[in-house]
Amino acid sequence: MQNTDNNLDVVRLARFLAERGFDLDLEQPPRLLTGGLANLNYAIAVNGRPAVLRRAPAGKLPAGAHDMAREHFVLSRLCGKFPEAPESYLLCDDASIIGAPFQIIEFRDGRQVRGEDLSCLSDEEDLPALLPDLLGGLLAKLHAVDPRDCGLQDFGKPEGFAKRNAARWSDRSVDLTRGTRRAERAGDVASILRDRFADWDGGSPVILHCDFKLDNLLLARGSVRPVALVDWDMATRGDALFDLGTLLSYWSEPDDPPCMLRLKQMPTALPGFPGRGRMAAAYAAASGRSVDDVEAFRALCLLKLAVVFLQLHQRWRSGDLGDDRYAWFEALGLELLDYTHSVAAQLDGNQQRQVPS
Repeated sequence: MQNTDNNLDVVRLARFLAERGFDLDLEQPPRLLTGGLANLNYAIAVNGRPAVLRRAPAGKLPAGAHDMAREHFVLSRLCGKFPEAPESYLLCDDASIIGAPFQIIEFRDGRQVRGEDLSCLSDEEDLPALLPDLLGGLLAKLHAVDPRDCGLQDFGKPEGFAKRNAARWSDRSVDLTRGTRRAERAGDVASILRDRFADWDGGSPVILHCDFKLDNLLLARGSVRPVALVDWDMATRGDALFDLGTLLSYWSEPDDPPCMLRLKQMPTALPGFPGRGRMAAAYAAASGRSVDDVEAFRALCLLKLAVVFLQLHQRWRSGDLGDDRYAWFEALGLELLDYTHSVAAQLDGNQQRQVPS
């Protein structure tokens, strides 16, 4: 879905781009590509070819989120070794040009499966059967890229990545629930994850996407194969199982609690789709990596997901976000925290404590 956006100062944008060798076609006004809740993407034409202008959302942003500079750094290097990464042509870190830092990125034509909407697929395309190998193969392919081959050998802070993330998301969950009925539960999860990752050694770090899921994948027209993996603004280097854990944190199953079914991030709770175990096995087969510890990473990524929803609700309540779709995110975030507790408790062998809703 597309609509014309009238908030961009296209004259100033065109002048900025022209000074850097990019001719913005003013006969085709930038059109906002809708559907997401975070970064804003605009369809534009530069130098006679379609492209994407990608910018961070307005308002105060959480540390490390919506990082256009990070995304440009990764894509401008990775595209030569990982064909599914679109090239980033230009970074503008001057927020005064259009109101936020932005990039100009290569356009890739493809289809996007959003949530549970399978309408972009034909009746002959059996996504349930193809999905584990589609995603497992692509993720294994990304993790097989040697960072040294694309100038990313010094990117990120891979040492202690899992331990640091366990501490980071645990601390945020404790802060967000302090003084509430969920405080004890957040503390339990924090303790389990800190202990689990205290001495973790995941081997050689890989390039991580950090938001790997189906709707960040563009599929070819007429074939269920990947033409682009998008949304790299959280990319880094670290433990491979973090990407798999992220994917599985979005992967709902029919018997999951209601909060997972309300996520609707992917269509996997629909009839016929395989479960998380099949997805993990497909990645293990494609990558040759052990997935024995993936449930610990799924718990960590579920905690991260809960915190993200709570933070988004907090920003909405403070007025930084005007979209009322964020109004119900607090309830979802708290329920996801409850579910994270059940997953983490199984890792630890502890009995769940019942906390009132």
